[in-house]
Amino acid sequence: MDNGLVQFTLTAFVTLLVVVDPVGVAPMFVAMTGQQGGAARRATLGRAVVIALTVTLFFLLAGRPLLALLGVTVHAFAISGGILLFATAMPMLFGHRPVLQGPERGEFGREGDDVAVFPLAIPLLCGPGAIASILLLGNQAAGQPAHIAALIAATVAVYASTWLILRTGQWLMMQLGEQRIHIVTRVLGLILAALAVQFVLDGITQYYATLSAS
Repeated sequence: MDNGLVQFTLTAFVTLLVVVDPVGVAPMFVAMTGQQGGAARRATLGRAVVIALTVTLFFLLAGRPLLALLGVTVHAFAISGGILLFATAMPMLFGHRPVLQGPERGEFGREGDDVAVFPLAIPLLCGPGAIASILLLGNQAAGQPAHIAALIAATVAVYASTWLILRTGQWLMMQLGEQRIHIVTRVLGLILAALAVQFVLDGITQYYATLSAS
């Protein structure tokens, strides 16, 4: 397999996994579904993951035409998306759930709402950060069918991993403890911040390359 394709696939998987942050979502998922039985909790989780995956893939496949329709260049979106991801990473560095990714505890919607749709699927599992990431990665893969296929596979793998982690959320919290979850969140935030800066640098570099070529 081409080394560039392998690197792109790994970058896509890590970026999306960090942005979705299933370990950070696990405590909220347990709190939101605390009154549900085992079967109901599994059904809620299944619906949430399917909805989040569907929305993410929609933006992957329709994102580029949408940007063209709005008159937004790929370079501009790479820079703005990188800034958005950096803003998402900053709270994680201090051990908090990113504000852009979803509500805090206790803001789970009105009584009677389906928590699988809101806030679990949107915006916890598929928020602005995930949408920005998939659009950025989709732009990088544009015109390369193998990269698009790899990106779809990476996205499915991320949400499959998310399902597995949240499926064992209560056990995971007991094993890790709140302190270790904060440590994991900070490490993921550092990785995401570095990836965000790289997106900005790539956008600026590609923009100046376009100017030089014209």
